[in-house]
Amino acid sequence: MSSARRLLVGVALVGLSVTLGLAVAVSLFLTSSRTVVLVGHDTVVRPTLGGDAVVQTGPLLPDLRFRDVGPVGVDLALGKTEVGSIEELVERYALIAGDPTAPIDKVRSVVVDMAVTAALRGVAVGLLPVAVFLLLGRHRRGELFRGLRTRQGAAAGVLFLALPVLVWQPWESRERTQEEQGEWQTLAELAGPDVVLPDEVRAIEVRTGPVTTQSKRLVLSAIDTYDRSKEFYSTAAEGAADLDLRAAEEGETVALLVSDRHDNIGMDRVARAIGDRVGATVVLDAGDDTSTGAPWEAFSLDSLTAAFEDWERFAVAGNHDHGTFVSTYLADQGWTMLDGEVVDAPWGGTLLGVDDPRSSGLGNWRDESGLSFAEMGDRLADAACAAAEDGEQVSTVLVHDANLGDEALDRGCVDLVVGGHTHVQAGPDPVVGDDGAIGYTWTNGTTGGAAYAIALGSKPRRDADVSLITYADGRPIGLQWVRLRTDGSWAVGEWSPIVPG
Repeated sequence: MSSARRLLVGVALVGLSVTLGLAVAVSLFLTSSRTVVLVGHDTVVRPTLGGDAVVQTGPLLPDLRFRDVGPVGVDLALGKTEVGSIEELVERYALIAGDPTAPIDKVRSVVVDMAVTAALRGVAVGLLPVAVFLLLGRHRRGELFRGLRTRQGAAAGVLFLALPVLVWQPWESRERTQEEQGEWQTLAELAGPDVVLPDEVRAIEVRTGPVTTQSKRLVLSAIDTYDRSKEFYSTAAEGAADLDLRAAEEGETVALLVSDRHDNIGMDRVARAIGDRVGATVVLDAGDDTSTGAPWEAFSLDSLTAAFEDWERFAVAGNHDHGTFVSTYLADQGWTMLDGEVVDAPWGGTLLGVDDPRSSGLGNWRDESGLSFAEMGDRLADAACAAAEDGEQVSTVLVHDANLGDEALDRGCVDLVVGGHTHVQAGPDPVVGDDGAIGYTWTNGTTGGAAYAIALGSKPRRDADVSLITYADGRPIGLQWVRLRTDGSWAVGEWSPIVPG
């Protein structure tokens, strides 16, 4: 074979490989789907070439469409969720929309992963002709091409070309559904000239076919909740930048303590703004991020992770974070979930913590089950004192309820115990241990502004707290609380120096 012919064959083979691989990759990508938990729903994500994001909300609420979201569009079919009423569901949508960074990032990462998976499979299929060409060898390739000139070869060629068409079946048609017969209308057109809408939602489109008077009222109510929620928390986050707080000095590390968020994702950006104000680089989560610990509350954990993605992150589960979902989900997102083992802390000291034993399905110390609150406290103290005997005094114990660290303080084995649970700020209270060592206990209020086990709302239901812990030379040296009141005003506690030892 001449060099020119070899080059021609090589170009043709590469062209076939690229064309086949690209066709397979695009086909797999556009026909693929993933099921994820999004905005509290089991949601089926399907990519499209339309460039729009369409949210199918189900039979009771109108579908939504966001135009020109990017070169690749997406279809989101919302499935099962846990909700008490349609009004509660719509309010949840509005509150999540007030800070949509986490769900948007989640959808984007899912679509990118689907594209990468399809591309890899396309490459594999595209390399198949090359592999076959090389495996056949020159002699067998010649026999194959000569065989195509026979009647049997021609019939095989026709069947080979017909195979994609038979799989595709372009003649197949389907009946138009009621959903497809609806028309798209912007929210501004739906609401009418008498309703003032936020600028960022005016262009969102609603499928008007199934929209009833009741569903229109729900949509307008959601817009009102969205507007009030976004305005309240955005204003609070901006105001946090001007708070008179003690910032980290040279050689110091500041950790932000949050607890009892109870699904209030609006406070996440506020808490981050407070941390940025003082130069915090660590977040300690004392639990009760959810109200029930159910998978539908993943939206709350996604929001928390997005807010502090570039910080060092440590957490324990609270008594309302029932079961193992919360701990497992946060661990998968890069959080260090404390489980009774002493770990190195970013401030140079050590950190110890454990999930609250009152969580449903918990109450175990590693593989041992059935431990009570008091027994868990004893085991926590044992771990802290064992570390102290080895010359590693535990600088901080992170628990959901600070009372879980009482025994460790009484034995003089820890510098500081921090928690939440009571929804009321308390401390710092010094505790003199059996050997005269002084440790401190500190309780954060509710970061979510929760009056009960759920804190969703256009503003906190009660005052919302975070705490700032200052460390130097591996040990805590001071604490300060910051409080956002329900009317949007601020209260800041004095920075309280502590001297453990």
